[in-house]
Amino acid sequence: MGQKKVLLVDDVELFLELEKTFFRREGFELLVARNGREAFDLIVEHQPDLVLMDLYMPEMNGDECCRKVKEDPELSSIPFIMVTYAGREEDVHRCREAGCEEILFKPIDRNQLLEKSRSLLRVTERAAHRIPARIRVHYGTGEGQLLTDYSVNLSSGGLFLETADPPAEGTPLQLEFFLPARPDPIRCNGRIAWINPPDAKKKPDLPSGMGVQFVDLSLDDMHAVRDFVRQETLTPSW
Repeated sequence: MGQKKVLLVDDVELFLELEKTFFRREGFELLVARNGREAFDLIVEHQPDLVLMDLYMPEMNGDECCRKVKEDPELSSIPFIMVTYAGREEDVHRCREAGCEEILFKPIDRNQLLEKSRSLLRVTERAAHRIPARIRVHYGTGEGQLLTDYSVNLSSGGLFLETADPPAEGTPLQLEFFLPARPDPIRCNGRIAWINPPDAKKKPDLPSGMGVQFVDLSLDDMHAVRDFVRQETLTPSW
């Protein structure tokens, strides 16, 4: 396992230096941004293992940056710790609505910071973001009747669907499936990112089928998928 990357985002140099001191002692690779737009660009480029970000930032606030990340299937599994001042319920609501995993209050407590960070980094290390999952999926291109097949694996960014006759790469799809213990279905659009044809498999360990990327998964549904993936990952195998 390589060195973990942590992105620190704050426009106040004092807080940045404090946070850097905490994380350097733990041996993390550090990235630093001083405004929200710079932070988002670094997230896209480096895909850090954890983002620690102040709520109020120049150019793009922390909750807006977090929301953009959580709405991107390629980035949505990156955990966020948002930082704000205690006693501001509206700020806490904004952070939660954006989809962050944890909230820290200023002045930052070193033990809380490292405890929350280690916890989230362990989850990303163990989860691998994709789990085996046999789920019945209804899908179609919008023309004619929906088809039904079963997934092989699932992540918050998409799934692999077993089928003997996959459409071409890039084909848009309509998707519907249920998660265990969740009464409401997940409904979203998707796109075929790649195919595993039966006669020339790109990945021999997978059956014939297609990798499907979620395109417009709602924030609530994204949380539901991510929570399911995390729960399955953290469930003991014995």
